[in-house]
Amino acid sequence: MSGYHANAFTKGSPLGRYVIKRFVQMVVLFLVFFALSWIALQAIPGNSIEQQLRLNPNLPPEAITQALARRGLDKPPLEQFWLYTKAFFTGDLGVSWSRYPQPVSKLIAERLPRTVMLFSVALLFQYLIGFQAGKYLAWRRNKRGEIAITIAGVSLFTVFYPWFGLMMILLFAVKLGWVPTNGFIVEATWRGAPVSANHVMVIMFFSLLAVTAFIGLTSWASSRLDQPNRRRLVKIGAWVVGLGGFWLFWATNQYLVYAKDVAVHLVLPVSVLTMVGFAGVMLITRTSMLETMKEDFVTTARAKGLSEAMVRDRHAARTALLPVSTSLVLAVATVIDGGIITESIFGWPGMGQLLLASVVSEDIPVALAAFSFTGILALLGHFAADILYGVLDPRIRVTSQG
Repeated sequence: MSGYHANAFTKGSPLGRYVIKRFVQMVVLFLVFFALSWIALQAIPGNSIEQQLRLNPNLPPEAITQALARRGLDKPPLEQFWLYTKAFFTGDLGVSWSRYPQPVSKLIAERLPRTVMLFSVALLFQYLIGFQAGKYLAWRRNKRGEIAITIAGVSLFTVFYPWFGLMMILLFAVKLGWVPTNGFIVEATWRGAPVSANHVMVIMFFSLLAVTAFIGLTSWASSRLDQPNRRRLVKIGAWVVGLGGFWLFWATNQYLVYAKDVAVHLVLPVSVLTMVGFAGVMLITRTSMLETMKEDFVTTARAKGLSEAMVRDRHAARTALLPVSTSLVLAVATVIDGGIITESIFGWPGMGQLLLASVVSEDIPVALAAFSFTGILALLGHFAADILYGVLDPRIRVTSQG
């Protein structure tokens, strides 16, 4: 390991100071976000637990007062905020007011895998298709197919999403009957199941992640090969081995019938999210590739007699990947909120639906916990993007010292 990399993250190095500065900023921003979220939710008149208590004719007024006191709702707002903050940072998220006495942590643990599964698969396809399409557009600029792909991508990117999602449901679920209309499982299939749907989703997620990582790393390593035929053979082999291993794993898995049920419910929302979202990645990749192709090292690579495919994949595309990777990091950071519109349209019971229901029912503990987790993941995503840029571009961390 070089001296730079060995000492890059030490406290006294420019990169180390840059990381510490960004981390402190992230903590301060989260505290501000946490306080503002609490204030905004507290501004909603009334709360669900008080309403439920008062709607019960068998509870005398003193019982209602005692019940509110046990939850600290009779205290001044500042004291309530301090008590909740102390509990939150010690891992106590409280109980749901609208689903009392269910713990908030249990609700989030139940909904989070469903949201992560849906949006992670959609992001995977968005970036795979978007990056390849953007690379194609940049390399074949002003040639046949560029205008058609650009118009199609931008049209989908700017379409009114709720209308588009409902039209896709009408066509493929209602008219053709190819996929379910909504939900994430068929309850009849899961009666007496030896495992929960979330458990199967976790297995599906990590098996898909393993295959994607294997194919991606092998394809990336093949770009270092000088012979185009050998490079192409390695890429094909990676896809064959990866997909073959994925098929073999599930063909012999006892949970295959349950995984199929989840997968068929994923098809429509993932397809809609991919069609709507890939254009943004495509345009970022195209712009970055066009800028990179003007650099001297691309001209030098061509002058060395390297093939166009090698110049494109090994030099131009790899350098243009930085802004695409950064946008992926930031996109992953927003997965936890679940996309309220998406989950509402497709009836997907994830974090988005939980957040919407908790706000509507004035279930402040659940809403605040969901907002807080969204804020944490978003800030971590920005923090990771800042570090990525700081490592790859020394100008950023030098500028930040000023």
